[in-house]
Amino acid sequence: MPIRRILERNGGDGGSPPIRAAVRNARIASLPVAFAGRQAAGVGKRALGRSPADVDAEIRMRTAQHIFEVLGELKGCATKLGQLLSLYELALPAEIASPYRTALTQLQDSVPTMLPGTVHAAMIAGLGEDWRRHFTEFDDRRAAAASIGQVHRAVWRDGRPVAVKVMYPGAHTAVLADLEQLRRLSVLATVFAPGADVPAVTEAICTCVADELDYAAEAEHQRRFAQAYAGDPDFAIPDVITQQGDVIVTEWLTGTPVSRIIDTGTPEERSRVGMLIIRFLLSAWTRTGLLYCDPHPGNFRILPDGRLGVVDFGACTPWPPPGFEELVGEVMDAAFNGGIPELDAAVRRHGFVRPSRDYDVAALAAGLDAVGEPLTVPTFRLTTDWLRGHVRSVLAPRLSNVHRQLDMPAYFTPFARCFLTALGVVCQLGTEGPIRAEFARWSPELAEVFDRYDRDYAQPTDLAVVRRLRTAPTARRTSIVG
Repeated sequence: MPIRRILERNGGDGGSPPIRAAVRNARIASLPVAFAGRQAAGVGKRALGRSPADVDAEIRMRTAQHIFEVLGELKGCATKLGQLLSLYELALPAEIASPYRTALTQLQDSVPTMLPGTVHAAMIAGLGEDWRRHFTEFDDRRAAAASIGQVHRAVWRDGRPVAVKVMYPGAHTAVLADLEQLRRLSVLATVFAPGADVPAVTEAICTCVADELDYAAEAEHQRRFAQAYAGDPDFAIPDVITQQGDVIVTEWLTGTPVSRIIDTGTPEERSRVGMLIIRFLLSAWTRTGLLYCDPHPGNFRILPDGRLGVVDFGACTPWPPPGFEELVGEVMDAAFNGGIPELDAAVRRHGFVRPSRDYDVAALAAGLDAVGEPLTVPTFRLTTDWLRGHVRSVLAPRLSNVHRQLDMPAYFTPFARCFLTALGVVCQLGTEGPIRAEFARWSPELAEVFDRYDRDYAQPTDLAVVRRLRTAPTARRTSIVG
């Protein structure tokens, strides 16, 4: 069936995303309307004697299920929004967050499947009518879902097992049409965390998602990573075999999903994986000149030989920008080793506070002291409870909350996305290890900050570990966590 016919079929039959603006807008608009309806119904249920706690729990559960059901159906940037909204779940008490965690899992694991006819049409559009000649085998069943596409297992003509990533037909049109609609989802902020700045998060996603529609750029990013990490004892990046249009063919990686390690791994296994994720993200821009911006669990797996396999390079950006090393050195040095005047000068100099704006710099200093704790000791354990406490503090809906008095330079947005997403993953893993040494290994600026901190505050030093790591760029996998 011609691709145009597929795209015109009633808003997305066959597994392609619904691209009619009216259909997609109606589904997104249904979210706040339904939420308001549930709240109104809850008033009546309370009046009839239902427990307020039971009514509120039911509203949260139904709203969470509805939100992620719609986001999953729409795919594209809607799914990206769902992934990032998972951070807001950490701002809620554990018993309240449960419905959102369940619904997020359903979103990430149960995205609707493109049917074979749609897949074949997309393959024809990318590789031509004779696309099957490239493969000795091609599995029409989806092996994995992506936000704007899905992955199929196949065997390349030379016998190599490959992953074939196919963009949903119509994804370009659908995703770009969604951007304005998604900015309106801020009305749902009270569902996740009252007072949270969801519009700012949404805007960051909207900026990034359009770039992720470019599979040619994604393939080039992956080639750079594969070349930089070729032969690395810690990491495996699959080679790109070909990319044409909205189809990317890469080597297949067989491994255990990190989501399974989170659920069933031993503490030692989880810590090892968490430290590998930290190492990969910190080393990436030194070795590739790119920031890997999408470190959610679905993009990592542990290979049988113990290496961390990494996939999906659509969300990458050139890094670091001019002045970033100075920002890290000056702000962190002020936070760790300076006083209130030094911290105020550093955050203003690097654009985190408007020149004429007053803010509670003492509260900021206290917050940085707390969140910087993993970088003040040789070994630290990151947990979800630890992160939840800091996220709730940042998102507290108080006008006096210092985090609401700060700005964020536009260039910093990709780093914030990467950092926050990765922090959520390593905390879910319960990562314990020499986190400070790993940061110092890849940032001379931070190593100097830590050295001064140790001298001034008589903390046990671990800089010998840093020096050992730096002199062994292909150190054995156990060197950081063994």
